[in-house]
Amino acid sequence: MSPALLAVLSVLPIFTVGLLVVGLKWPASRAMPICYIIAVALALGVWKTPGARVAAASINGLFVMGTLVYIIFGAILLLNTLNASGALTVIRNGFTSVTLDRRIQVIIVAWLFGSFIEGAAGFGTPAALAVPLMVGLGFPAMAAVIAGLIIQCTAVSFGAAGTPILLGIATGLGDDASVKDFAIAHGFQHTPEFLAHIGVKTAILHTVAGTFVPLIVVAIMTRMFGERRAFSDGLRVWKFAVFSAFAMTIPYLICAFALGPEFPSLIGSLVGLAVVVLAARKGFLMPDRNEVWDFPSRNTWDAEWSGTLSLDENDSPPSFGLFRAWSPYLLVAILLVLSRLRAFPIGGWLKQAVKINAMHVFDTDISITFEPLYSPGSFFIAVSLITLFLHQMSLTAYKQAWRTSIGTALRSSKALIFTVPMVQVFLCSDGGAAGYDKMPIVLADGVAALTGTAWPLFAPFIGGLGSFIAGSNTVSNMMFSLFQFGMGQHIGVDPTWIVALQNAGGAAGNMICVHNVVAASAVVGLDGREGPIIRKTLLPFAYYALFTGSLGYAIVRYPDAGLFNCGSAIALLIGILAVTCVVKGARVRSGVIGYTDPS
Repeated sequence: MSPALLAVLSVLPIFTVGLLVVGLKWPASRAMPICYIIAVALALGVWKTPGARVAAASINGLFVMGTLVYIIFGAILLLNTLNASGALTVIRNGFTSVTLDRRIQVIIVAWLFGSFIEGAAGFGTPAALAVPLMVGLGFPAMAAVIAGLIIQCTAVSFGAAGTPILLGIATGLGDDASVKDFAIAHGFQHTPEFLAHIGVKTAILHTVAGTFVPLIVVAIMTRMFGERRAFSDGLRVWKFAVFSAFAMTIPYLICAFALGPEFPSLIGSLVGLAVVVLAARKGFLMPDRNEVWDFPSRNTWDAEWSGTLSLDENDSPPSFGLFRAWSPYLLVAILLVLSRLRAFPIGGWLKQAVKINAMHVFDTDISITFEPLYSPGSFFIAVSLITLFLHQMSLTAYKQAWRTSIGTALRSSKALIFTVPMVQVFLCSDGGAAGYDKMPIVLADGVAALTGTAWPLFAPFIGGLGSFIAGSNTVSNMMFSLFQFGMGQHIGVDPTWIVALQNAGGAAGNMICVHNVVAASAVVGLDGREGPIIRKTLLPFAYYALFTGSLGYAIVRYPDAGLFNCGSAIALLIGILAVTCVVKGARVRSGVIGYTDPS
C-alpha cells in the first residue's frame, strides 16, 4: 500500500472524532464507540495487528479510564466536602476581598493556581482542581472548563515535576546511536544534561508564546460568556494579563536555566501566584473600580453553559477563617509536590506499597499498571477525610458529599469508556503482519513528506496531534521525539530545537484533546458538550502551535537565512496582530453593560 494512502487511512479515526464531536456536535458518549470501531477495523484489517494485541490495548484502555474516573471522583469529593463544610463560602469571600472582577479571578485561579497544580501533578489534575473551584466561585461550568483547558499549554511541558521531558523525551529518544553521537559531539556526556538542554529551549518557546495566554483566556471568556459578548471587555485588562504572564514565565525561564526540567512550572507559577495576588490587592494595573466585569445574571445564562455540578451558597457561614478554608487545597498541593519530587522518597514508597500489575496481557508486550496510593485521586480522598475533622463537619453532610460525588464519577465514565480504549488501539497498532509502523507514526510520516524543509513550522502540530490522540504530552513525546530528532537531522538543522518544538506543541495539544475535554467536562457535569468546548479551544491551540513553530523556524534557519525569514515574518505578524487587537480593544468604551459598580 502506498505511504500516502496509508497516511490517509491512519487519520480516519481522528477525522471521525472531529466530524462527529466538533462538526456534528455529537456527545462523546455517542461518537466515541464509532471511532473505536473504526480504529479496531483499521488495526485488524489494514495494519494486520493481531487480535490479541487489539484486545490487550482495549483492556488497558479500560484500566486507564478507571484511573481517570478515580481522579475525577476524588476531585469532586474534595469540592463537595468543601461546599458542605462552608469553606467554599469563605473562599468566595476571600476572592471578593481581592477583587470582584471575574477577569482577574480567572487569571489567578486558572493561569496561576492551575499552572502550579500542573507543575506538581500534571496528567489532568489542574482541570480536576481549578475547574470545579471556578464553578464554586460562580463561573459558568463551560467557561471554567475552557479556561482550565487553555492554560494547559505553557506549564504542561514541565508538568508533574518535568515528566514530559524526563520520562517522555528520555524514553522517546532512548538509546538511539545518532542521538548519543550528537549529544557527545556537543559536549553532553550525560543524559540529564542533554535533557536539561532541550528543556531550556522548550522554556524559551513557552516564555514567548505564553505571554498572551492569560489575555487569550480572559478575552475568550468575555466574548463567549459576557453580556455584551465582546472581546474588548477582556482586552481592557491587557496590562494586568501581560504582567501576570511575565510574573510566571520569567521565574519559569530562570528555573529552566538554573535548576533543570523539574522546577520551571512549579516554582514559576508559585512565584507568579504570590506576586499577582499581592499586586491585585494593591490595585497595581487593575481595572478601574467602576469597570468590574461580571457574568450576566444566572437566570439569563445559555442552557449549555451550566453543568450538573451544583454548589449553592452555604446558609450558615462557618466560623473559621480563610487559611483554614484553603488548607485542604494547600494539603493537596504539599502532598503532590512531596510525592512527585525525586529528592523525596515518599513517591517511591507510595508506588510500591500497593501496585496492581498485569504483565504481558494475552501474551503481548502490553502491560497494565496501577499504583492507587500514588494517584492524585487518593490524595483528594485523603484530604477530604482530613477536612471532615478539620472543618468539624457533620457525618450526614459528609455522607451526602460522597453520594453526590459517586454519581458524578459514574456519569463521567460513559464518555470515557470508549474514548480511552480507542486511543490505546491507535497507539498499539504496530506489530502487525503488514509490517507498518503504528498509526501516529504513519500519519507523521505523511505530513513530513509534504512539508520538506518547512518542517519546523509543522513540528508543534505533530506534538499537538500526539496529545490530541493520547491525552498526554508525555505520551506524545514518547511517540514522536525520535521521529522529530531525525527530521531535524534530515533537513540539516539543530535537532534539539525540533524536539523542543515537539514538546511545546504536545503541551498545547492538551487543550483540544478529547480525552482531556471529556474528563474536565465530567468534573462539572457538562457531559455531551465536548464539541462546543473543542471549537472554542481550537483557535488558542492554533495560535500556540503556529507561534512556537514560527519562532522555532526563525531560530533554526537564522544561520543560513538570516534574521528575516519565513518564521520570523509569521511570528512578527502574530505579534503585530495581537498588539493591534489589544490597542483597539482597550480603546473601546466600556459603557455600562456587563459591568457592575461595587460602590
